[in-house]
Amino acid sequence: MKPIQVGLLGIGTVGSGTFEVLRRNQEEIRRRAGRGIQITMVADLDVARARAIVGEGVTVVGDAREVIANPEIDIVIELIGGYGIAKALVMEAIAAGKHVVTANKALLAVHGTEIFAAASQRGVMVAFEAAVAGGIPIIKALREGLTANRIQWIAGIINGTTNFILSEMRGKGLDFDVVLKEAQRLGYAEADPTFDIEGVDAAHKATIMSAIAFGIPVQFDKAHVEGITKLSAIDIRYAEQLGYRIKLLGIAKRRPRPNAAGDAAVGIELRVHPSLVPSKRLIANVEGAMNAVVVQGDAVGTTLYYGKGAGSEPTASAVIADLVDVTRLHTADPHHRVPHLAFQPDAMSDLPVLPMSEVVTSYYLRLRVADQAGVLAQVTGLLAGRGISIDAVLQREADEVGGEGATSTDLIILTHDTREGTMNEVLEQLQALPSVLAPIVRIRKEELN
Repeated sequence: MKPIQVGLLGIGTVGSGTFEVLRRNQEEIRRRAGRGIQITMVADLDVARARAIVGEGVTVVGDAREVIANPEIDIVIELIGGYGIAKALVMEAIAAGKHVVTANKALLAVHGTEIFAAASQRGVMVAFEAAVAGGIPIIKALREGLTANRIQWIAGIINGTTNFILSEMRGKGLDFDVVLKEAQRLGYAEADPTFDIEGVDAAHKATIMSAIAFGIPVQFDKAHVEGITKLSAIDIRYAEQLGYRIKLLGIAKRRPRPNAAGDAAVGIELRVHPSLVPSKRLIANVEGAMNAVVVQGDAVGTTLYYGKGAGSEPTASAVIADLVDVTRLHTADPHHRVPHLAFQPDAMSDLPVLPMSEVVTSYYLRLRVADQAGVLAQVTGLLAGRGISIDAVLQREADEVGGEGATSTDLIILTHDTREGTMNEVLEQLQALPSVLAPIVRIRKEELN
């Protein structure tokens, strides 16, 4: 059978890895796909560099639309990134009847509903395993492997840059700014690391996973997003003393909530933020730039997916897995293919994404307080007055915190589950106490039971 022909848009780090792995493992991939898969056309603004990578036998152009217009091309791989030209090219490829493989999590998290609807209408596939967690096949696990399950929650370390920074902060006792510079020097962080350190990249990926897990539209605009820029080494150290590690988690959770009629309705929590995780959990021990995703299903229980979440060949592994899937189903009836978001398009749910004020979780609180009698009673009294129960308290000696003769100390409190809105209200009351001498640090805690 004639090899399926592929056009590649963008031959940067992932694109060059995809070309190399496909070339190197061509025979193995052909045996799995049932026919050959060949990248026969590449579009990149740096034409000379692209030609040097692909060599002879591959057409290289500077205009991506030439690839889309080529009637011989069956599949278009989009590795340009971003929301702008990438969206236009993906929509044009779909309109031209081309299948699309993309690693563009930002594009799908923001415009996925429109893109998937266009692909369904045209009868083509949009595959995106590489968009979440690099080489870890989490999309296939959620869409196919766990299809018998009612997914209850997902929690993932899905940004390698932030996990590297947090690992270094914990291991070396350094503050965020120092470790960020080191991460940039080593190439783990971009020159502009904003999307990573502010949690945006993780939120794109969590949004995509939530849609597949719960059969809801992609709704990045409703995700709660916090990064790691405000974390300090002292909180990482206190967490360790209490038996926890701090990780930036992307969390998607199905949760009952009372509605206006008092009946049990259901909503989805969709949030990215630093979290205390018990040190005994496997995910708490994921270090460096590695990724891991925990999925809780009602039938299978807890499953963990671990591996490299970025990089040339790990991400290429996921891109090529999508190429093989598309090749196998290239001629299949579109109605017999796995739906883009796992659920049939006419069976998507309207479950609401809950506002952050309705999220229920537990908390780590650090208060810098005056070292005087009665402060602990004041603080715990305010918490008890709002029905917030305490799991653990750690109070440092004043000289441990501020040196000999210090008049202030740190009070660390771990709470049991409470509603975020209630915690916000009590934090305002606590902050107003004369004995509280600095802004209160609040980090959410996830037991992941």
